[in-house]
Amino acid sequence: MSELFVYMTCSSKEEARDIGTVLVERRLAACVNIIDSMHSMYWWNGKVETAEEVVLIAKTRDGLLAELTEAVKVMHSYEVPCVVALPITGGNPEFLGWIREETAKYRGN
Repeated sequence: MSELFVYMTCSSKEEARDIGTVLVERRLAACVNIIDSMHSMYWWNGKVETAEEVVLIAKTRDGLLAELTEAVKVMHSYEVPCVVALPITGGNPEFLGWIREETAKYRGN
């Protein structure tokens, strides 16, 4: 098992807070960070779009990624939400152990 940062974008701080709350309460993530006010530019339906978005970063482990992704897709306002997992390749062993310990308490929906 390895730990992950899961990077997501949300349409608003409220949406990020709602999703983050569910992820932490269900133990799909040990912690989430919400970074307000990011300007995004992207292709959508054949044209370049711009939007103000909020970044949501969840700290979890790889064994929960599928469940976390599905939970986000159910709650998210976007048709195709950004949910991208980045492996944590090192760091404070006590912190990484804390992520494992907190997410080990996940018991399903």
